[in-house]
Amino acid sequence: MTIGRVTQRMLTDGSLANLQRNLGQLAALQERLSTGRVINRPSDNPTGTTAAMRIRTSVSDQGQYARNAQDGIGWLTQVDSTLDGVTTAVRRARDLALQGANTGAMGQQARDALAIEVDGIREQLLGQSNASYLERPVFGGVTAAGRAYDDTGTWVGVDGAVNRRVADDVVVRVDVDGRTVFGDGASSVFAELDALATALRAGDTAGITASVDVLRAREDTVTGVRAAAGTRYQRIEQSAQAADDAKMSLTNNLSSIENADLAETTVHLKLQEVAYQAALAATSRVMQPSLLDFLR
Repeated sequence: MTIGRVTQRMLTDGSLANLQRNLGQLAALQERLSTGRVINRPSDNPTGTTAAMRIRTSVSDQGQYARNAQDGIGWLTQVDSTLDGVTTAVRRARDLALQGANTGAMGQQARDALAIEVDGIREQLLGQSNASYLERPVFGGVTAAGRAYDDTGTWVGVDGAVNRRVADDVVVRVDVDGRTVFGDGASSVFAELDALATALRAGDTAGITASVDVLRAREDTVTGVRAAAGTRYQRIEQSAQAADDAKMSLTNNLSSIENADLAETTVHLKLQEVAYQAALAATSRVMQPSLLDFLR
């Protein structure tokens, strides 16, 4: 049996190496507890770091989709409330036309009063046609100006859709082209109301009766546009909820990769402390009987 030569220097180097290794493990566990994370640098877990970076990107995307959806909901809420008012106003104008067409019990003075109310409805609709959200007209396309219609009832917006991306490959339009609701110029609801007011003041029964049909068609148009906007509102609301759910799920996944189990880490830290203290004790006993002690 051959026994290798063991020197004091070898014992010293070996003991220091073991102590340094134990101390390093102790420091790593203390860092996990102080930061609450198992990955504090890419070298701690390269695979986990890559997965965490991808999940963080996805979390950021879902957060932006949720913000886009909330902005879109704001636009469509403004559109819906405005169209509700427009529907009521057009219906009232049609009712006035029906009253004006009643030749048996309606005198000219009464028709003039109806015409004044029709003028008021026109002004009301003109204001509603320029409804805005965050200082942008919701019926003006992509215009940067503050109005969709001028005082003559002419559309002064800019062609283009205001879209919001609310999920991967899902883009929802959040505005409404004002021309599909109010018309434009001579074919606008403003011109139709002007014609009704003129017919009422002139006692033109045929013109008044024609306005009834025109305004009924306009009311149907507004109702159809409102229904389409409502469908988009529902879609974007569902997307907002889906984005919130996805963000929460991804955040949980990220936590499972990055965050430390505090109870488990605390137990490991205590075990490592015991191991380190044992190593110190063992080293002190091994290093004590040196040649110098023998010579004394």
